[in-house]
Amino acid sequence: MASRNQNRPPQSPSNKKNAVEEAPLDKRQRIGAGRMVGQATTGRTRQALAAVNNRQDVNATSEIGSTEASECSTTEFTKEEVEALLNEKLKGNKFDNKKRTDQMGERIKRLKLCVKWFQQVEENHILEKEKLQNALECSEKKCNDTETNMKIKIEEFNKVISDLRNTIASLEEKIAKEESDKLGAIDCHRKEKEARGASEKMQASLSAELEKVRQEKLAFEQKAASNEDLYKRSQEYNMSLQQYNSKLQKDLETTSESLKQVEMEKLTIVDNLSTLRGHNKALQDQLTSLKASQDEATKQKESLLQELKCLHGELQQVRDERDCQVMQVRALTAEVAKYIECTGKSCAELDNLTIKSNALEETCSSQREQIRILQQQLTAANEKLKMVDLSASETRTEFEEQKRVVRELQECLADTELQLIEGEKLRKKLHNTILELKGNIRVFCRVRPLLPEDGVGTETVVSFPTSTESLGRGIELVQTGQKYTFTFDKVFTHEASQQDVFVEISQLIQSALDGYKVCIFAYGQTGSGKTFTMMGRPEAPELKGLIPRSLEQIFQISQSLMSQGWKYKMKASILEIYNETIRDLLATNRSAGADLTRSESGVTGKQYTIKHDVNGNTHVSDLTIVNVGSIKEISSLLQQAAHSRSVGKTQMNEQSSRSHFVFTLRISGVNESTEQQVQGVLNLIDLAGSERLSRSGATGDRLKETQAINKSLSSLSDVIFALAKNEDHVPFRNSKLTYLLQPCLGGDSKTLMFVNVSPDSSSVGESLCSLRFAARVNACEIGIPHRQTSMRPLNSRLSYG
Repeated sequence: MASRNQNRPPQSPSNKKNAVEEAPLDKRQRIGAGRMVGQATTGRTRQALAAVNNRQDVNATSEIGSTEASECSTTEFTKEEVEALLNEKLKGNKFDNKKRTDQMGERIKRLKLCVKWFQQVEENHILEKEKLQNALECSEKKCNDTETNMKIKIEEFNKVISDLRNTIASLEEKIAKEESDKLGAIDCHRKEKEARGASEKMQASLSAELEKVRQEKLAFEQKAASNEDLYKRSQEYNMSLQQYNSKLQKDLETTSESLKQVEMEKLTIVDNLSTLRGHNKALQDQLTSLKASQDEATKQKESLLQELKCLHGELQQVRDERDCQVMQVRALTAEVAKYIECTGKSCAELDNLTIKSNALEETCSSQREQIRILQQQLTAANEKLKMVDLSASETRTEFEEQKRVVRELQECLADTELQLIEGEKLRKKLHNTILELKGNIRVFCRVRPLLPEDGVGTETVVSFPTSTESLGRGIELVQTGQKYTFTFDKVFTHEASQQDVFVEISQLIQSALDGYKVCIFAYGQTGSGKTFTMMGRPEAPELKGLIPRSLEQIFQISQSLMSQGWKYKMKASILEIYNETIRDLLATNRSAGADLTRSESGVTGKQYTIKHDVNGNTHVSDLTIVNVGSIKEISSLLQQAAHSRSVGKTQMNEQSSRSHFVFTLRISGVNESTEQQVQGVLNLIDLAGSERLSRSGATGDRLKETQAINKSLSSLSDVIFALAKNEDHVPFRNSKLTYLLQPCLGGDSKTLMFVNVSPDSSSVGESLCSLRFAARVNACEIGIPHRQTSMRPLNSRLSYG
């Protein structure tokens, strides 16, 4: 929007003047009517702040706010227009006061619109800054994700490359082994070839010797024929030669067989050699393919490195863009600061213009008197002089009448403020009277619904009478066929929601802000729903208990009372009574066990002492007290205390509270206009559940806890009995619980007890005991509580953090 306004040509002061002069009268009337509606709505808003539950004025206020925002959004200004508006001078006749007043009013109206527009521009700049910041965070997150993905991919590719290198190394080893086997086969083949050549030479020599023997045989046969004497000798020699010949034949056959075997071995070696050559060729091909895959992987690695460089470049570019956006955000922030400074200057100039307008009005009044004197000097006509005197007297009379009306309105406003203060005092008095008529100690009963762990088919033993007299106040309990009827101030059935319960106690919470002591505590057996009633489930808005809802109401009402001059300061403390020992749940060293005393562990720490002053205020020494200013701070304190509270598991409840939980909120209020002070205290207590040892099955530490709980509740019962009988001595000091609740039970507090009942038939005995105890409490009559108020001295002030 700012860029569109900067490109628009500025308007001249004369054009603006014409635009002001040409503004229709009905539009001015609509603006005046809108202001009257705004004033009426403001009055309704003040009335609505006095009533907390009335929220219709919020819708009216939002409609008016949206109307003003729409009017402001239709008007746009540039720097030149703002400067022209600030430097604009009034034109026309300086003695025409009405016209100059209208011009001044229109100018002030445009200045207000300009200020509103500057505020809207400032908000838009803040929104745009947040958008740019979000976009910058998204870009950084995207870059970080991209870097992470690239690192993962690089690691994967490095792993693949290492695997390929290992495969190549193993293949090279296999090829070297095959080459060595091939060389061995070649050497073997060469040796066989040499042996074959030697055998061929031996065969040739044997053939030559055989031919020589044949020739000698022929010679001997010729000699035998010629020499018969030598026949026998030649015959014997012939026989020997035949034997030698047969031996040679056998040698020849043996040599032939060995030659055939060599030939067969040669063929086998040739076949092996061909097989090895094919295997070598396959290995060579595989090596070639592996080298190609290695080259491809290398190329892919180079491409990934190139892509990584590109991504680094993009990342650098994104970072540069981020730096540019940061610079742009800084520039926008500087521009916003300039706009704020300009707006401040505009407001200052507006104040100066208002001062100048008042001075001009004074000058106009003096000039009106001079005009009258000059007219008397210029015109000597008596008629005109009489008319001027008559108009001056009428003007004076009208002025006196307006002063009288203003005086009456001021007196009426003062009377209205006094009536408002008196009405607030009367409301508090009537509110306190109503609560006193209801009883300063009241008893509510709440029945929880049947739970799945109660057992399928379990019959409820609790019923509610429908008669007009007991409707909403009566409860009936059946035990072994006998019906017991009880009546309390209010009975909530199992269908009642947390909001229904809180509506009934909201007036008591108001009394705490009015300066009274208020105490609300929950009583009942283990598993009857006390903790759910008091705390509920803070994470679910519809299931929040009385404690968070009460604190929300206190902060809402305290904020609404600020318009009447009230300021409140609140302090919170949370403790528990465990085994008749006070433990601070807000202590910072709880985990180390430095703030509690346990006989089981032998750890000695702070000894918390309960003290009551003459005003009925209760103090616990060394207890952590925290200043709180919002419901968020209270919620964090409650969460911390819930985690530190002692809980345990029994046969009656999986998560049983083993201590009495006490939340205290001290409220200090002061009215700046009436100098009145109030001191209120709100005690919200979740008592530990009563249970029988035969049902709980407690042993060891659980047994000690159960005995301590039953003892403190028995002491509370003794106190109630003594109060009901109006005995002179009430045993408040028999337990830490009753001594802590002494101001609440002794008449200096407005007390409400919630008795929680389980509808399970197995718990009818415990429920009957709880209802009887609640009936005795309801029969008690305690004194009237006093409101702690005082008039603050004029020179004293409370400090509010």
